[in-house]
Amino acid sequence: MSVVKSTLSDEDRATVGNALQGALVDLVDLSLVAKQVHWNVIGPRFRSVHLQLDDVVASARTHADTVAERASAIGVSPDGRAVTVAKTSGIGEVQDGWIKDGEVVKVMVKGLSAVIGRMRERITATAEPDPVSQDILIGLTADLEKHHWMFQAESE
Repeated sequence: MSVVKSTLSDEDRATVGNALQGALVDLVDLSLVAKQVHWNVIGPRFRSVHLQLDDVVASARTHADTVAERASAIGVSPDGRAVTVAKTSGIGEVQDGWIKDGEVVKVMVKGLSAVIGRMRERITATAEPDPVSQDILIGLTADLEKHHWMFQAESE
């Protein structure tokens, strides 16, 4: 049941809603992963990697809000609860404890790559049913690709 009525057909709303929900989960988890390694990074590149991680967290949180609000606007209740993120994220776990700066870079390259791949699938899935949501996904994917590039440039 939806209190908010959408101009999309039920079928299109379901397709777009699934894409937005998946994007929301990935963005919430990306922000959590980046913050976890942010708190635990050590090594000679600590400062630059630490600050770069803050940029990823800010970007992921901003885009997560945009995605969740778009879902609401089309009559889909967004679910960013911890239990949902834990069950459905595709990023994977991050080790606990201190993490060397080079390993943090690898974690971020791998995590961003996984999220970007899924975002590109969502871009394709939303092209026909809802170009507005597709545009949101395109914009956030461009930002994620920028972060991905910057972490790759940090690779050894």
